[in-house]
Amino acid sequence: MAQAAKKEKALVIVESPAKSKTIKKILGDSFQIEASYGHVRNLPTKDPATENLGFDVNNGFEPKFEIIPGKQQVVRKLNDLAKKADKIYLASDPDREGEAIAWHVRQILKVPDDKIYRIVFNEITPKAVKYSVENPRGIDMDMVKAQQTRQILDKLVGYKLSPVLWKEMGNRKLSAGRVQSVALRMICEREEEIEAFIPQEYWSIHTLLDKNGKQFEAELSKIKGKSLEKTVKNKEEANKIVEFLSAPNTLYEVAKVNKKTMKRKPTAPFITSTMQRAASSKLGFGVSKTMQVAQKLYEGIEIDGAPVGLITYMRTDSVRVSDDAQNMAHDFILQNYGEKYYPKEPNIYAKGKQNVQDAHEAIRPAYPERTPDSIKKYLDNDQYKLYKLIWEKFMSSQMAPAEIANKSIEIEAGDYTLKAGTSKIMFDGFLTLYNDDEEEEGKEADAKIPDLEKGDRVNCKKVEPKQHFTQPPPRYNEASLVKALEEYGIGRPSTYATIITVIQTRKYVEKKNKALYPTLLGRAVSKQLVAEFSKIMDYKFTAGMESKLDEIADKKAVWVKVLQDFYTPFINDVNNVMQTAQKITISSNINCPNCGKPMLLRTSKGGNQFLGCSGYPECKTTMSLNVLQEMDSSSDENTDTPPEVCDEKCPECGSDMKFKTGPYGKYLECTSAECGHRKPYRKSTGVTCPKCGNGQIVERKSKRGTVFFGCDQYPQCDFVLWNEPTGEKCPECGSLLVKKVLKSGEVICCSSLKCHYKKDQVQENAGE
Repeated sequence: MAQAAKKEKALVIVESPAKSKTIKKILGDSFQIEASYGHVRNLPTKDPATENLGFDVNNGFEPKFEIIPGKQQVVRKLNDLAKKADKIYLASDPDREGEAIAWHVRQILKVPDDKIYRIVFNEITPKAVKYSVENPRGIDMDMVKAQQTRQILDKLVGYKLSPVLWKEMGNRKLSAGRVQSVALRMICEREEEIEAFIPQEYWSIHTLLDKNGKQFEAELSKIKGKSLEKTVKNKEEANKIVEFLSAPNTLYEVAKVNKKTMKRKPTAPFITSTMQRAASSKLGFGVSKTMQVAQKLYEGIEIDGAPVGLITYMRTDSVRVSDDAQNMAHDFILQNYGEKYYPKEPNIYAKGKQNVQDAHEAIRPAYPERTPDSIKKYLDNDQYKLYKLIWEKFMSSQMAPAEIANKSIEIEAGDYTLKAGTSKIMFDGFLTLYNDDEEEEGKEADAKIPDLEKGDRVNCKKVEPKQHFTQPPPRYNEASLVKALEEYGIGRPSTYATIITVIQTRKYVEKKNKALYPTLLGRAVSKQLVAEFSKIMDYKFTAGMESKLDEIADKKAVWVKVLQDFYTPFINDVNNVMQTAQKITISSNINCPNCGKPMLLRTSKGGNQFLGCSGYPECKTTMSLNVLQEMDSSSDENTDTPPEVCDEKCPECGSDMKFKTGPYGKYLECTSAECGHRKPYRKSTGVTCPKCGNGQIVERKSKRGTVFFGCDQYPQCDFVLWNEPTGEKCPECGSLLVKKVLKSGEVICCSSLKCHYKKDQVQENAGE
């Protein structure tokens, strides 16, 4: 009797252990799934031969890689499993970083090349995963070189510019980065625009008109046939217009009646940046939180006892949709909404930029038939909200246009033209699921215009002038900063969250009521870098470098030449600045209460910042930086803007809460005058509690005044940390990573006492 053929054993190496269960369920018992926990090798931080860069600038930028400290056990395990396997599949993420991880894993595996295959999939579904196993490929070394070039560029900028800041500002905690510093510049320049802004007065004129007992509103839009653009500058001009329009002998005659039905098409499904912006504006999620929640949805959620990947890969700038996904959407829409909700031809969306990696798809549900409500019980609140947003955005992108009837009327009174308009949704189409316009969302114009024809006369019942002042540009929030970075071509989808996190971690930027404010330190750092390294800080230069990286990945540029073209002028600028660099002081707009001299920003040996008198040592007055924050709050309260409302609701009456500042700092107060409930303000880290999964980790103080971090669901949940969490998980044990301030500076390490993992913070600072 013939022996049965030996069943092959296969090893699949993924980045994250969270994917393992989902992929294991798909591939079955003949496949073993193991995680590399991200990168296994990196550039060394201590390498005297290369000035601690980890690559030789005099020898073609040849990098030296070493196993990351603490990853030796992971490497040994992967090698042990690889030796026992017949085939090894490298299944890291389908982007440049994932390609580089696959290459590094290949470099540490001591097995023949013919056993190793590279597989990629944009969604963790049976069809996508099995197809990738059946159609493996080799490692794309052009993508790897593009990733390495970015890594080397970032380390060059960080390691060479940061010492300039240390010398000039006497603070070794400062850092510069190729992209983070440009993002900081954008925030600082916006603040300068706001400070330099001079409000201009203007008036609008509103009328209440009547035709046969039917009243409607119209607004002044033209004077002598010219469009009105804030041209009524003062009360005197407004009163002259009001006097004429209010006169009993003034005739109002309909000059134009325009009726038009337009089709409003749906917009493309999400890419990374548009998802981040929509999650911010519609859900109130920060960029980092959005990516963390999306990662969980992509890797898999337990549904009916089995893990299921719910969305496609969430780091993409492509709007492409696969034929399979389009067909599934077609069937779902016809079955649940009817034929009129599906377009005559499928909606095809063109890529918006030439550098889009079209191997990816847009972000969409992996199984359109899994509606948000059908799986709500398996998701936590944040997961449900984001999944619903992604599902509705994708399904609406495949639906028929909405039909909207617009009606506008122009009414002339002497030299003045008034305009009234309304719109009505005749067919909701894709709007039945999703509306991009928040101001219009769920709202139909209330104005009711009577049936009027050209030449009809109407009566004026009331004329009302309204005073306005032009407003300064708004401060960036996380969503609008992502939009600006994308428009300038700065950074890439995978980097936006890191950029925003780094500039806040370095205390260059503070987030207050969702707006990003540059700190005194951040403005000083940005000012120095712009003055001394204008090319590096230039928006076009930074965007151009991103294009060069894309060209390397597309075989259109040679990575060594890109680095050399950058390095030669860059290092000359650094050397010139270092020769003349002198220590500078950072002055605040506060004078010492004791001697009247300016207060300066200073840094203690422990790394804490404070204000100290410039008259030191004769005057030793110091102040907390909270004084600056209180001044900002006071300044904001003195404007005509309404009090800023936070996301929390009053626990007593359910009304909105607003921020207030008292003698003991910031607190929350109910906006309802009848209630007036107050509660302490606890700064949120934006990190979900790992113990209960419902609460947020917030900053708290012990009875002795010691700051610690705990779940806001206390006493129901007693989870605490003594250091601020970053939101990332330890690649060794899965615990939260935290920031610790040591004598040598700030480090990021594991919160578990049993784990000794420490992140390479120097390289983190040097990057984006």
